[in-house]
Amino acid sequence: MTGPTGTLGAGLLPLLESDDRVARVVGLARHPVSPDPDSKLTYHQGDVRDPDDLHTAFDGADAVVHLAFVVVRAASPETTRQINIDGTLQAFRAAAAAGARRFVFASSLAAYGFHPDNPVWLTEDWPTRPAARLWYAQEKAELETRLADEAARHPETDVYVVRPCAVAGPRFVGAKGPAWAQRLLSRLRDPSGRVRRLPPLPVPAPAIDVQFVHADDVGQALHRCALGTGPAGAYNLAGDGVVNLAEVARAVGLRPIPIPARVVRPAVRAAMRLPLPGALTWLEFAVRPGFLDTSKAREQLGWAPRYTGLDAIRDTVGQ
Repeated sequence: MTGPTGTLGAGLLPLLESDDRVARVVGLARHPVSPDPDSKLTYHQGDVRDPDDLHTAFDGADAVVHLAFVVVRAASPETTRQINIDGTLQAFRAAAAAGARRFVFASSLAAYGFHPDNPVWLTEDWPTRPAARLWYAQEKAELETRLADEAARHPETDVYVVRPCAVAGPRFVGAKGPAWAQRLLSRLRDPSGRVRRLPPLPVPAPAIDVQFVHADDVGQALHRCALGTGPAGAYNLAGDGVVNLAEVARAVGLRPIPIPARVVRPAVRAAMRLPLPGALTWLEFAVRPGFLDTSKAREQLGWAPRYTGLDAIRDTVGQ
């Protein structure tokens, strides 16, 4: 597994640890980690940009789960691309060279892009296409295309792709983002690590609906893919229900001030025509919200989320 210390890795590892069919778990992480001595998990310190590190870590693996990916760009675009694009392709090639039977890649709803002709409800047979501005979405879409090309050259290694919507859960808070955001969140946490309930301050709440999925439910899908529970291919993942941003605000203890969609979307479209800094390109999510149909994951993987989208938000802040 690459990226084992991140949000999705934390949702997957307990399932692998408790599964009697799993003999050994090897994690590749950039920083040294000391697992519990009774754990199935061992670590290799390494970098997905280094083929030698990948070959060493993947030696003898039946399956490789690739989770290492830069979500919030803290380095240069060139470095981010080396990690995300080059690192993913090298991870697949190393998995195939090691004789791994399955390669599991964590993609995203964002891989579908935010195009005017996208259906409201997206199924896995709808094409993934690069977004206009959001670099994260562009790289996820590019990787899905390039992984399909790689898989055609290595048919002995099945490729599984999970496409979660926005991921939530208690381990997500502070797991991503710049140092200043993590420092702020650390001050909001209580001794248990959960976010303290905020005072009922008024906040703008655009009338935008969003899907959320709990990190543990993504871990459940990754676990099933790693063990080959269902056929290879792509799977959409989302918790039950669609959540309005006003509901999100109330869930964390704030008082939402509704802003109609007829105001929000034209403003976002106008903003997207400006030369925005990288972080603000995430606004593209609001241009054409899409929702994931999860029928395939339920029917073919036997996957069922334990948390609704709203429950995932509540669990993020400990409510």
